[in-house]
Amino acid sequence: MAGKMFKRIAIIILIVACLFNIVNKLVKRNSFKTELESAATYVETIGNDVSGRIENVTDKNSN
Repeated sequence: MAGKMFKRIAIIILIVACLFNIVNKLVKRNSFKTELESAATYVETIGNDVSGRIENVTDKNSN
């Protein structure tokens, strides 16, 4: 009896949490321009990190 009740309460909490998550994402949605700018910044940062690592490796190999 207690197991069934706990299971129903857990399912209700799960459904409410999923609905809250969906509504929250719809309300606090970023614009497409903002998403593109942040993606471009991330890719540029990763590119700079990789090129810096490659330069460090080539400098160590030349010595």
